[in-house]
Amino acid sequence: AEVRCHPNGRFVYVSNRGHDNIAVFGVDEATGRLTLIEREPTQGRTPRHFGISPCGGYLLAANQKSNSIVVFRIDLETGKLEAAGLKLEVPTPVCVQFLQMAEAG
Repeated sequence: AEVRCHPNGRFVYVSNRGHDNIAVFGVDEATGRLTLIEREPTQGRTPRHFGISPCGGYLLAANQKSNSIVVFRIDLETGKLEAAGLKLEVPTPVCVQFLQMAEAG
């Protein structure tokens, strides 16, 4: 459903609606070859979309058929996901976007 590269370029994340998970792949810096690291359940049904925070520390999975957005921490060394314990109830979420805030000055 969605494919995103981590801001550091070392990991690729892919949502899988059929199995309700996010697959995490490591990227070989020399060859670009992907290696599966893990498949993390999204704690909901049909993860249609997800977003990675600009700092790279969080992934938010939009579970369309279970009306939820679930927050995961991203381990910056391994790329692995860990549920942050925050689940937002949102009717039929289909997209997650992060806003870049301009600095005051």
